[in-house]
Amino acid sequence: MQQRPFKQVDVFTASPYRGNPLAVVLDGSDLDADTMQHFTNWTNLSECTFLLPPTPEGAAAGADYRVRIFCPGRELPFAGHPTLGSCHAWLEQGGLPKQSDVVQECGAGLIRIRRGGNRLAFAAPPRLRIGPLDEADVALIARGLGVARDDIVAHSWCDNGPNWRGVMLKSAEQVLALKPDSAVLAGLDIGVIGPRGKVGVIGSSAAGEAQFEVRAFFPGNAGMAEDPVTGSLNAALAQWLIGAGLAPEHYVASQGTALQREGRVHITRDADGSVWVGGSSVTCIDGTIQL
Repeated sequence: MQQRPFKQVDVFTASPYRGNPLAVVLDGSDLDADTMQHFTNWTNLSECTFLLPPTPEGAAAGADYRVRIFCPGRELPFAGHPTLGSCHAWLEQGGLPKQSDVVQECGAGLIRIRRGGNRLAFAAPPRLRIGPLDEADVALIARGLGVARDDIVAHSWCDNGPNWRGVMLKSAEQVLALKPDSAVLAGLDIGVIGPRGKVGVIGSSAAGEAQFEVRAFFPGNAGMAEDPVTGSLNAALAQWLIGAGLAPEHYVASQGTALQREGRVHITRDADGSVWVGGSSVTCIDGTIQL
């Protein structure tokens, strides 16, 4: 064991303890996967990341660092809030990007991260599956969420590594009122979004005001768990909804409200079609760990 620099970062918020926390080990050198997984499980957080030098191939392609992302029980090729939180920690620790954008190497390949004011934003990776869900899945999700089938006004695969199934309800109020049935939804990762207004008619809003409410449900140790703020889900939801004309090219999503959090996810689609998912991050714990 040795002393390693460590940060615990709150992501998708500028106010400590209002977003989604992430453990970041800033030097993962010489740690094997079992050790990384054991430490991740011990943190009791949804994810923990370990920063490493890029592989030779990654370095040749411009990567600034490599990250391995773990959640309880498994390693992930990509996840959104660990991407932003890791980049925040790396920059705060003195990391110097080779280009204007930071380039992160991970299991899903190279991810660009751009800086703007007090926010970072990652370029959403492509969805691995595109298209509507099977009707049997939609009916099951409606039953598990406790809503009528007609309350689901749109649905799509939102798989970009994490295997999300996305559904849109009629309103943000419906989203906030959900009490999912873990027995019905066992084994499914469900992302739910609802607009603050009529579907497909998104009006203007004050700066920072959310136009959508998002909730993310997934299997947990004690039934269905809920993620406070989910970058990967918001990335795939944005690609789907903007492409389908159900959301504008720039919007803010609120997530975590039902958990007394105040997550804000800023979505932008560039002229070239790239979708950027951004938010603020703040360091809550800064020190070293013995690992």
